[in-house]
Amino acid sequence: MPEPKPRPPLVGDAAEREMRRLTRRSLLTGAAAALTGLAGWYWLKTAGQDGELPWPLRRVLRFNQELGERLYSNRRLAPTFPAAYVQERARTNGLIGLENEIKTAGWSLRIEHAERGAGQAIGLQALQALPRVDLVTELKCVEGWSEVMHFGGVRFLDFVTRFGLATRSGRTPDPEGNPQDLYRYVYVETPDKDYYVGLDMASALHPQTLLCDTMNWQPLTQPHGAPLRLYLTVKYGYKSLKRIGMIRFQDDQPRDYWAERGYDWYAGH
Repeated sequence: MPEPKPRPPLVGDAAEREMRRLTRRSLLTGAAAALTGLAGWYWLKTAGQDGELPWPLRRVLRFNQELGERLYSNRRLAPTFPAAYVQERARTNGLIGLENEIKTAGWSLRIEHAERGAGQAIGLQALQALPRVDLVTELKCVEGWSEVMHFGGVRFLDFVTRFGLATRSGRTPDPEGNPQDLYRYVYVETPDKDYYVGLDMASALHPQTLLCDTMNWQPLTQPHGAPLRLYLTVKYGYKSLKRIGMIRFQDDQPRDYWAERGYDWYAGH
């Protein structure tokens, strides 16, 4: 069967008529898209608020959180990198809760449990006696930038295991064998209470979640959270709180500084 002959190009009046037809179609399509976008924007603007966000956006964030929790696995580790990938000067981003100078000597970490009554204080030397871990991973910021950095300290899991924290019984956390003994959430705040984050317990117990006293193989500086900061590979950077003053274990979802300002509470990536 012979192939059909190619259609000859339009010329003259026929070409001009076709151009006008295509231009009208493009204008109509563009106008419809613009009106749809405007209607959607107006709908979001007039929708009821849920916290600091219109409820449709908040519902999307909750869906993302539920999906992230279902897909989460403590066996999924963030990639690590050679030390040569670390930049000599670490980026400083976010100083909320760090305005006042703090003395490392005599510093202690305050611990609270929702159902245990009086809390306890743990000194820096007691923390530093735990097994050391060094990670060279990529810190990811929700603003769109990322940086390979070194963080050194102790695993949060080793910390709660050593001091009998995170569980109602004081026993070692066993998320698979005894999940009902675990509190559901962790709340962390700076000493001045100006900055605070809420974490799901699974992410807090991830093997790459650290309590850090060094960064890029040097003791933490004040702008980077001295004497102790949090670092999570499974969350965006605004969850890695600098300068920890208090940690509380609880069953109610904790408040979170940036979630109160419209950001994702879960903040996984």
